Amino acid sequence: MEDRSRRKPEWLKQRLVAGEAFGAVQRLLSSKGIHTVCRSAKCPNLQECWSQGTATFLLLGNVCTRSCRFCAIDTSRIPPAPESDEPQRVADAAGTMKLRFVVLTSVNRDDLQDGGASHWTETIQAIRRTCPEAGIECLIPDFAGNAEALHSVCIERPDVLNHNIETVPRLYSKVRPQAVYLRSLSILERAASEYGLNTKSGLMVGMGETFEEVEESLRDLACRGCRMVTIGQYLQPTAAHLPVERYVTPQEFARYRDSALSLGFLSVQSGPFVRSSYHAAESSALCTEVNATQ
Repeated sequence: MEDRSRRKPEWLKQRLVAGEAFGAVQRLLSSKGIHTVCRSAKCPNLQECWSQGTATFLLLGNVCTRSCRFCAIDTSRIPPAPESDEPQRVADAAGTMKLRFVVLTSVNRDDLQDGGASHWTETIQAIRRTCPEAGIECLIPDFAGNAEALHSVCIERPDVLNHNIETVPRLYSKVRPQAVYLRSLSILERAASEYGLNTKSGLMVGMGETFEEVEESLRDLACRGCRMVTIGQYLQPTAAHLPVERYVTPQEFARYRDSALSLGFLSVQSGPFVRSSYHAAESSALCTEVNATQ
């Protein structure tokens, strides 16, 4: 008998919209050979964001060296070598799209000595040359705990340093077995305390965690100086990935938002379709505004 708790509810049904801007973004990214996490990770907000002329750029190719059970991106222990002209191609695309806020992320590249950090810095520098007025959010991997790699990105001073914890510590071995919960918290703590950066993290729910466990992870983030958080519903990308344990209701997402705000987060995006870069520019602007008044 079918488990009704795993049947997709009405609030997870979207009306797809693909206007002129969507097609323009699609053609531009294809012409420049640029990867996006929107497409590679099968983001449910792709239609909305591309139709608004925005996208999250995926650096270092679209093949990851890790095999997280929630992620749709292809995996391999030896991905293709990084493309040296990718940083400028991404910057040129951001310029053509007239982006005021650029969101960057990347696959994990454990095959590279610095985890791809030098590629990150080259991209940030290329964007600053090409789009000097644009803000930048960097959703970074953990660089396998390489402190120098993290330092090289942080000294570029992105407007937001984002690193997702993804889930509660109890589920790490099942959800992201090659990651370390405390290492992820340490990245955020260093970025905030040592470099004074606005930091952000994100979690998925619906994978078997409890409300209390999510609250505890939110406390862990807040204690490390994290100022922004995203909380969204996990959606199984293929039959080979981790199944959805349950669909979290909009009312529960509202409770998560209230809990996070009570812990001192300045920006909380909490809802079924929320993803790491959802409304990223607005979250960054809010933090900047609060910082200016302190």
